[in-house]
Amino acid sequence: MELFYCNTINETHAIFDEQESTHCIRVLRHKAGDRIIFTDGKGKRYVGGIETPHPKNCVVKIESSEEEQAAHAHLHIAIAPPKAIDRFEWFLEKATELGVNEVTPLLCRYSERKHLNMERCEKILVSSMKQSNRLFVPQFNAMMAYNSFMQQPLTGTKLIAHCEPSEKKMMKNIAPFNTKITILIGPEGDFSKEEIEKAVSEKFEEITLGEKRL
Repeated sequence: MELFYCNTINETHAIFDEQESTHCIRVLRHKAGDRIIFTDGKGKRYVGGIETPHPKNCVVKIESSEEEQAAHAHLHIAIAPPKAIDRFEWFLEKATELGVNEVTPLLCRYSERKHLNMERCEKILVSSMKQSNRLFVPQFNAMMAYNSFMQQPLTGTKLIAHCEPSEKKMMKNIAPFNTKITILIGPEGDFSKEEIEKAVSEKFEEITLGEKRL
């Protein structure tokens, strides 16, 4: 059965937005009385019956719900989007499918992409959540300048992946399970030496993801 997304939910009913209503009623041709499954993107799965099959604001009566426990680990990837936007959109899809909790686009010294269509990115995250049958949509933050990001009170394990020659550890050997992890990924031209030095001074550990290419 398909998984729908809805962020307008009360104790008895859910009202789908126009995009989700159109997909449910016009594309998939659901009608009044059909039972469907949907999520709020925050860990709850609902089962309900379509009460008003309107293609712009479909109303569903909630029959039951269950909550999925959030994982103890919290994976936050702060990444400089590449020039080719399709590559970043692919990253958002796979990050969601793999269960990444939070994504922050970074604006670095050598960044080639300085702007994002936030609405489109958020739609990709929701779509990927539904496709992979997950109940949590990743938190997607506004693009942030590298230095501003580094001024945040980041906690947990902090890692930076870069290409400059240095002693690096394999991520799999130092990232503890069930904890908060923040990983910095740079642009096509890599982080600048100053950005790497800044991260190291803020107790980020230097890592390598290996010698293979995807």
